[in-house]
Amino acid sequence: MFDLSAFAITRRWPAQHPDRIQLYSLPTPNGVKVSIMLEETGLPYEPHLVDFNTGDQHSPEFLSLNPNGKIPAVIDPNGPGGKPLGLFESGAILIYLAEKSGKFLPTDAARRYETIAWLMFQMGGAGPMFGQLGFFHKFAGAAYEDKRPRDRYAAESKRLLNVLEQRLTGRQWIMDDEYTIADIALLGWVRNLIGFYGAREIVEYDTLKAVPAWLDRGLARPAVQRGVEIPKRP
Repeated sequence: MFDLSAFAITRRWPAQHPDRIQLYSLPTPNGVKVSIMLEETGLPYEPHLVDFNTGDQHSPEFLSLNPNGKIPAVIDPNGPGGKPLGLFESGAILIYLAEKSGKFLPTDAARRYETIAWLMFQMGGAGPMFGQLGFFHKFAGAAYEDKRPRDRYAAESKRLLNVLEQRLTGRQWIMDDEYTIADIALLGWVRNLIGFYGAREIVEYDTLKAVPAWLDRGLARPAVQRGVEIPKRP
């Protein structure tokens, strides 16, 4: 019997299937990393929507699992040693799920660390920079008269896309022919940058060749198509 009552978050989002991984998320670029990974691995899970419109992420219950107040977060009722494990930070969750499932993270030590390096490229570079560009190009920052912040993040986003372009030239995936958590981490961010953020022109996306082909391959995967819609928005 899986008892998750020790996790306060389950009082706000009760588990209907306590034997499954509990996912607390929203279909944002960071959120869909984990839902895509769960769909790709086939690990049983139960998604719960964390609604930013109602401030769910600031609730005491959510903060009890992720004190940083960000999505996604998970509880695995059958964690290491058979004990429940709560985890936050999307990159850490991807590594954990890869190790749990034995999928999408190379077993060869050198390739494993190279994959993690590209995961960190997303976590420390592409994610924050693309997100800032979204703010200054589409959201509240778009009204600022001073366009230097927008232009700074546009230039850095363009540079990062070109780093990815160089890496993907001649490769199907970031790790050659092996689809990994590095691809899963980046797909949603590039998709959002040129789609929801409307930054396609400002980062000169259409001058690239390898990145658009890679994005199309990724978005064609059935698990990716399902994962980008999970959890369902209200």
